[in-house]
Amino acid sequence: MSRNAHFQVDPRLAKILGENYRSSEQALKELVDNAFDADADDVLITLPDPLTDFPIIIHDNGSGMTENEVRDEYLKIASDRRTRKGDRTNKYARLVKGRKGIGKFAGLMTADIMIVETTARSKTTRLTIRREDLLLAEKDLERIDLLIETFETPDKQTGTTITLAKLNQNLAFPDPDKLRRLLVLEYGRQTNFSISVNGELLKIEDIPGETFISEEEIEGIGKVAFRFTISDGIRPLKHSGIAIRVGGKIIGKPTYLDLEHDEHISPKMLKKIYGEIEADGLADDVTADWGAIIENSKAFEIVRNWSTPILREGIEKNFAREITLSKARLQLQIERELAKLPEHRREAASLALDRVLKKFYGESQDRIDSVISVVIEAFERDEYWVIIQNIEQSDHQDVEAFADALKTFGLMDMASIAQQSARRLKVLDELDDLIRKSQTLEQTIHKVIEKNLWVLGAEYTLISSNKILANVIEDYTQEKFKGDRANKRPDLFLCSSWSGNHLLVEFKRPSHPITRDDATQAEKYRDDLLDKFNRIDVIVVGGRKHELYSYHNERDDLKVVSYADLISKARGQLEWLFKQLMAERQAA
Repeated sequence: MSRNAHFQVDPRLAKILGENYRSSEQALKELVDNAFDADADDVLITLPDPLTDFPIIIHDNGSGMTENEVRDEYLKIASDRRTRKGDRTNKYARLVKGRKGIGKFAGLMTADIMIVETTARSKTTRLTIRREDLLLAEKDLERIDLLIETFETPDKQTGTTITLAKLNQNLAFPDPDKLRRLLVLEYGRQTNFSISVNGELLKIEDIPGETFISEEEIEGIGKVAFRFTISDGIRPLKHSGIAIRVGGKIIGKPTYLDLEHDEHISPKMLKKIYGEIEADGLADDVTADWGAIIENSKAFEIVRNWSTPILREGIEKNFAREITLSKARLQLQIERELAKLPEHRREAASLALDRVLKKFYGESQDRIDSVISVVIEAFERDEYWVIIQNIEQSDHQDVEAFADALKTFGLMDMASIAQQSARRLKVLDELDDLIRKSQTLEQTIHKVIEKNLWVLGAEYTLISSNKILANVIEDYTQEKFKGDRANKRPDLFLCSSWSGNHLLVEFKRPSHPITRDDATQAEKYRDDLLDKFNRIDVIVVGGRKHELYSYHNERDDLKVVSYADLISKARGQLEWLFKQLMAERQAA
């Protein structure tokens, strides 16, 4: 029997329909969410090959809908399902995902025609929605005549099949691998909810990254399978950790097998791990509600003792490569700095640097650069026994607090970073005092920053000055600023990076507001020196930028900064470092 049906429009529609989906895969996930809310056990997704005429088909065996439910609920746009039926589903008490009542439109992002065929109570209802009709109707959706058909279904099956026909050829066809990656993170551990894409069930290997698989026959427990993937993405994974699966069910919440207490493993490393231990032999060690493993289970302790070293080995193997890549950008400079140390200390310094890089894995490159420079400076300036004595005698509260945490962060690493961080903060305090005095001259600040180039920023922490460059500036200023111009001689500083690039810094008085003319004059100094060097970047440092100075005048090779900004940024990096170290102390 065929009749017409109409949308029922909620007043919120105009605003909500303006939202869309980032990709075809995200749109299809919305339809899977609907199947989840319908208490489906299985979802079968069939994707066509690109540039073919075959449709996308999404079938689930959920509760389905009657004709009245299609008319009164499904076609009621922007109606929150939770306000009508509650936050939980009837059969599995799942927390409902659908929030805005517009998931039905997700399929029309990729297709011109969406056919919904849903079965409940021995009847099947078929509804056809055309994208063109929606676009033409604009806000008058309730006037669209929708073809709705019903017919008897002989057995007691339930479920919904959505067919997306006439796919949009202007969009990339949904990619099966991308869709699996998207769905596995959301539903990979969901009990009583399996998803297959083109006949393949979701699996841990769908997550991009390196996958590790181990199996063992353990006496008294039976076969135990351990599968986990370490994601190669930048962001932490949703629902990361290792889950325990017994009899096909996930037991309790994912954990990191106590590796979160390992001081050599960064928490951000753990957030990229997704895996499962499947051990049906633990059935007798599960609580009555199947919500957790019994705490004093000897069998589970055996499984954990077997699996934890496997996880640790996988982490060390995977992240050793990442740490190597992280060091590669600065490797030449690091090696040059380590070469300054006595030979017997180089290996220890290199190992300490590796440990620190692991500890701060996942932080921004600015922060990593800052940490590296602190560590290298520590090894250049201090012997271990001097560091420890200084900490014991220091009246700096933060350093004393750090001393308490030495046992958890690593004796030498913590001592080195704490000592040098405290020293740097004192330098910033002194520099702050200098710039507050109107009588302070350029040369005074020049001397401080020349010995503490990290103040210029993390990107400049591993640059250096030498007598040759100092002589170049001295010869240049004496040649260009003679006679009456001698009193206008600029305060210039020239240094070089390990890659051969050069940086020219012009210092102004703290009381001097930097103008466009100052920046232009600094560029002229740079132009005069270019015949001796390949590339020279310029920084002009002064009290503040003049109110008439425009940011649009700056380029990649020219920066204008105030002393206050330099100090504020450097202090922020050090305070962040202190915070990380204090967190280690509190966790101890």
